[in-house]
Amino acid sequence: MRFLTLTMLAMLLTGLTSARAEDDVSASRAITVYKSPTCGCCTAWAEYLEQSGFQVSVVNQHHLSAIKARYGIDRPLQSCHTAVIDGYVIEGHVPVDDILRLLIEKPDARGLTAPGMPAMSPGMHSLEPKGYDVLLFDRTGRASVYSRY
Repeated sequence: MRFLTLTMLAMLLTGLTSARAEDDVSASRAITVYKSPTCGCCTAWAEYLEQSGFQVSVVNQHHLSAIKARYGIDRPLQSCHTAVIDGYVIEGHVPVDDILRLLIEKPDARGLTAPGMPAMSPGMHSLEPKGYDVLLFDRTGRASVYSRY
């Protein structure tokens, strides 16, 4: 009987923890996207986020170098737009699944990047990512593969 009670309690707590993590992610879906006013792929990526349930605030700027410097994004990690969500930086065409995973796992990192402009990425020519890596980078600029497409 004690085993059954402990098992049921564990199942209940696990469910509550999962629900809480999902609630935390839902609550932190407000994202600010810094982009050039003339960048079509940046606009498409912001729309992709909105369609995925994010509350997107777009800040159009002609020069993004100050934003990239403020958030510590070294040149090899840079892309065409920079976003900020829940204390993390999202650089470039990072898929929603990776952003959600980041918000759930909460690693000790500066953020995620899809360096350059991967052709088969959300906001470019495809909603399904293909043929590139998303990198997790820390405050020193050191990066490692977070997802491979």
